[in-house]
Amino acid sequence: MAQFDTLSTAISRQLSSLTRQARRVFITPALPRPRFRRLWRLYLGLHLFGLGAALQVASALGAAPWDVLHQGLSRQTGLSIGTWSVIVGALLMLLWIPLRQRPGIGTLSNVVVVGVSVDISLWWLPTPEDLLARWALLVLGIVVTGVATGCYIGARLGPGPRDGLMTGLAERGISVRSARTGIEVAVVIVGFLLGGTVGVGTLLFALAIGPLAQVFLPMLAIEEERDGERSA
Repeated sequence: MAQFDTLSTAISRQLSSLTRQARRVFITPALPRPRFRRLWRLYLGLHLFGLGAALQVASALGAAPWDVLHQGLSRQTGLSIGTWSVIVGALLMLLWIPLRQRPGIGTLSNVVVVGVSVDISLWWLPTPEDLLARWALLVLGIVVTGVATGCYIGARLGPGPRDGLMTGLAERGISVRSARTGIEVAVVIVGFLLGGTVGVGTLLFALAIGPLAQVFLPMLAIEEERDGERSA
């Protein structure tokens, strides 16, 4: 349980900054019709998100919190990790109904594209036994996920199903920090009990993703004014 306590603290301290940024980006007035530049950035980000998750899974040093759940479900049922990513994302969107959250094209795309990208990436990625190579996959996966976060949030086309659940709970009086920490620790525990891999990679992801998002989101966000000036 000490490992989960440490993970809980890390998620609470480091991911709260990411969720605050995401909430400021997502809770905005409706944007004009998506332009090509936004769509290109969105789908690049979603593909990279799946690739980053696959790199971390392939390292076998501990998956990201939600992927621990997806991996555990995969091992229990025989369905792929990407398939479970899609199923869980779709189920989470059902929870948006009582929370009165509105999906965007980015939300619906997130459910499908990330799962497909995970499976395709796992198909061609190596599964090295050498510890140094596994660490390389882990670190690369976390950095790629940070870049992906900046891309898909910066496109401003709707939150992912998991992010929308957090912001929806926040609008009902639960702090974003408490909602995210509670839910992600819960999915890690359930995923671990189902056979998902919890390890140093899980903790490192929790510590690093917030700072990485702070670096890449300003770099990759598309400003509405510039997007309006440059039609595609």
